[in-house]
Amino acid sequence: MTTGTPRRPGVRARRWRWARVRRRLASEWSVLAGLLLLTLVLGLALHYLGDVPVAVLVLPLLVALVALPLRGVVVVVIAVGIALAYEGIQNMFEPRFLAAGLVVVATALVAVATARSRARLGVHGTIGESMLVDLRDRLRAQGELPELPRGWQAEVVHRSAGGATFSGDFLVAARPTGTDRLEVVLVDVSGKGLAAGTRALLLSGAFGGLLGSLPPSDFLSAANAYLLRQEWGEGFATAVQLTLDLGTGHYAVRSAGHPPAVHFHAGSGRWQVLSTKGGLLGVFDHEADDYEPGTGRLGRGDALLLYTDGLVENPQRDIYDGIDKLLGLAERLVTQGFRHGARKLVDAVGRTGVDDDRALVLIWRS
Repeated sequence: MTTGTPRRPGVRARRWRWARVRRRLASEWSVLAGLLLLTLVLGLALHYLGDVPVAVLVLPLLVALVALPLRGVVVVVIAVGIALAYEGIQNMFEPRFLAAGLVVVATALVAVATARSRARLGVHGTIGESMLVDLRDRLRAQGELPELPRGWQAEVVHRSAGGATFSGDFLVAARPTGTDRLEVVLVDVSGKGLAAGTRALLLSGAFGGLLGSLPPSDFLSAANAYLLRQEWGEGFATAVQLTLDLGTGHYAVRSAGHPPAVHFHAGSGRWQVLSTKGGLLGVFDHEADDYEPGTGRLGRGDALLLYTDGLVENPQRDIYDGIDKLLGLAERLVTQGFRHGARKLVDAVGRTGVDDDRALVLIWRS
């Protein structure tokens, strides 16, 4: 048997990383060489062919911005500048050249500024956009409700302010293995649209890890402690937490400065606003006992609404007037059925000109 020096763990991983780095560098050098060649060809065409517009020098700049890091973009900008200066020696005072030259110079400045911004983030080209898309998809995936047993149905609808991709409202849900318990938390981060989206991305991962791992009564106090450790200054959040027994229909709703949940009773045909108590997340220390739950039972035909303040809050009116208006719209669902009801409610509120993130969860027992 031949024995040799044992290979240290991680050698293969380091070799694989170096191989990946070499492939990436080779790809960047290939793109850079191609763009320099393209710039040379365009410069010669500008000088010897009279019909080629100066604005064609924008093309290598745009390709460099998409495909190259900062150093590559700077090299292409220098090459384009040389080509532009060489052509400008003879045509400097022509109006058409001056206008097109300004366009090329402005594009070069934008390309360098954008590449520098991406370099500070450690990304280049379209990698940054891909990361944002991946984060957005992860946030949406975390906000999907787990599969519910027969007899239970639910819908979740999000709308961000101004049609932005990210929203300050998000949902986390869990159904612990081996139990009939469904846990849902709807969170509204201070701010709206993209401004609140970054904090929502961070909190969704943290809250998703806490939910189902702690007793339901301890979740909001743990979430509040996490936000306090972030020291965001003006950053805070509200949340409503639902713990639902899918076997019996009994539930407990806890709120942290969030608009109250609403229970529809099929027997009486009325909507009941649930009374809960609890402070905002990320402002003051709170113990688990500070979040007093509202309890009840969802019977056959009953429904439960969880929503964010974008559906009920308006500077010109009291929040409870907004809740009454929302319940007035919800009355139509009773005769039409709850299916697609969440979307109908959010769309109906959206037509009133509300410019805020909006989210609504509708759970009913058929």
